[in-house]
Amino acid sequence: MFATGVTIVTARTPAGVLVGLTANSFNSVSLEPPLVLWSLSQSASSMAALSAGSHYAINILAADQKALAERFASRSDDRWKDVAFTESASGAPLLSGAAATFECFNRSRYEEGDHVIFVGEVERCSHRADTPPLLFHGGRFYTEHPL
Repeated sequence: MFATGVTIVTARTPAGVLVGLTANSFNSVSLEPPLVLWSLSQSASSMAALSAGSHYAINILAADQKALAERFASRSDDRWKDVAFTESASGAPLLSGAAATFECFNRSRYEEGDHVIFVGEVERCSHRADTPPLLFHGGRFYTEHPL
């Protein structure tokens, strides 16, 4: 019963393979230094790549990116087909149209239960002003509505 934003975590392996997955387990940890966290199932196919890599990006999705969230939540091998992105300084894909992006150094990881909590140190970030976010609650997608 907790509404969350929706993110896609992206990275590039040393071999150049693109990695990406939808995650709504994203949270701010600290402002000084700037730290964020997200978690991933230990059984996820992208675990090896994200654990070994030094950098990743967290892309906060805009309200019009529901289809992208669903694509990267699927087990499809074709997730990256026709996906527009630019490359961060570290090589991680930054998704075009995202409401915000955080370029992170993979600072630490903590195994807890059946997930791994990743703590990233934010090296760069950007946002698109006046862009409504994509939200998730009760198994459905939403966007914001002012009260």
